[in-house]
Amino acid sequence: MSLRNRTFAGLLAAVMVALVPNMSFAAVFSPQTATLDNGMQVVLVENHRAPVVTQMVWYKVGSADEPLGVSGIAHFLEHLMFKGTADVAPGDFSKIVARNGGNDNAFTTWDYTGYFQNIARDRLDLVMKMEADRMTNLQLSDDVVLPERDVIIEERRSRIDNNPGALLGEQMRASLYMAHPYGRSIIGWMHEMEQLSTEDALDFYRKWYAPNNAILVVAGDITMDELLPMAQKYYGVIPRGDVLTRNRVKEPVQHAPRKVTMHDPRVGQASMSRYYLAPSYHSENAADAAPLELLSEIIGSGTTSRMFKALVVDQAIATSVGTFYDPVAVDLATFGVYGVPRDNVELADLEKAIDDQIADIVANGVTQDELERAKQKLLDSAVFARDSLSAGARVLGKSLAVGLSVEQVESWPDRVSAVTVDQVNEAAKRVFNDKQSVTGWLLPPKDGPVSGRGPVLPIDTGAGVH
Repeated sequence: MSLRNRTFAGLLAAVMVALVPNMSFAAVFSPQTATLDNGMQVVLVENHRAPVVTQMVWYKVGSADEPLGVSGIAHFLEHLMFKGTADVAPGDFSKIVARNGGNDNAFTTWDYTGYFQNIARDRLDLVMKMEADRMTNLQLSDDVVLPERDVIIEERRSRIDNNPGALLGEQMRASLYMAHPYGRSIIGWMHEMEQLSTEDALDFYRKWYAPNNAILVVAGDITMDELLPMAQKYYGVIPRGDVLTRNRVKEPVQHAPRKVTMHDPRVGQASMSRYYLAPSYHSENAADAAPLELLSEIIGSGTTSRMFKALVVDQAIATSVGTFYDPVAVDLATFGVYGVPRDNVELADLEKAIDDQIADIVANGVTQDELERAKQKLLDSAVFARDSLSAGARVLGKSLAVGLSVEQVESWPDRVSAVTVDQVNEAAKRVFNDKQSVTGWLLPPKDGPVSGRGPVLPIDTGAGVH
């Protein structure tokens, strides 16, 4: 269980930029769905290439749903879910999965918490029984909770406090979101983590971990006729919990850009990043989400993007530059831009060059040719996703956990295909609003860099915590 130590842009490139609410129903995943009597949603993506399956249980709760003063409790409970029940001793869950030839893990973000196992088809009954058992029968006491609290505190020290990019990313999000809990650290603020108790964990568990607040997604070598009786046997007998709502504070109107500057002796090469508030597929102005996905692809995705060609190849003032955007969220999303200057280039000069690129996009827009090429790349990636056993489970689970429907997920290719140049250009004008932004500078110590240190990019710590 560890914090994903990558830039948010890297995460998106690897997992979601290609796969966000996507996929044509008949052409890619062809999911089948059902709902148990207790309200638990069941989703199946059949894949009979090998006798293996992925089981994922997604709970519709994350760090943005935590009570004030107990930041990190969602992630802490994720750890504690491995501490045992009357039938499975503390620490044995993963050992049993491994002894049966599988692997498992879990993750926490602002909007959801997920648990998964990759296992042979004939072992699905076993892992489903154990997953259902800990949904309702988790046993916690100070003897197991307090030592695990030390573990997550050490995880924060090693993954956040000892990583200047993660620290700056955390500070930037806290500045970007003035009121909304997306500005809260997923792993938690240290002074609050130190006070987390067994009762805090049990209160959170009892409130949020119920079948009607969970989604079962299975992908692999099984049919719905086989899966549904098994799901009913283990999950269907668990009583329905309370009807829950996410009480999120609405972000107020923002009136001024913010800037966060951090010097750190572990940084050898300066870098910068900027976050803009942006709509998601589940927020107001959701119609801008697909155009913004294409905008990010055009201006900052890979070596053929507009910014890379301009700043890395033509002007030769940057070693790296790009954008990131993930519109799958309960509330707002973030559109990001980042860059690393060449050794002889001042960070202020690179920032100005990036600003010039943004100004040109706002003034002159993108071209039809750029848009068509970006559409083709995104649509091609939907086809490539068929080769992955777990891609469908991850995409559908994430999307459903934030409140999207299967139909919204599956209509993504049609929405992307229908986007016009005017829609991209208008969305660009709206998202590149300096008043709704924070710029981060990550710099070597004022007395000069430590020898041998390379560039460290600011990290958007929303990548998820394991």
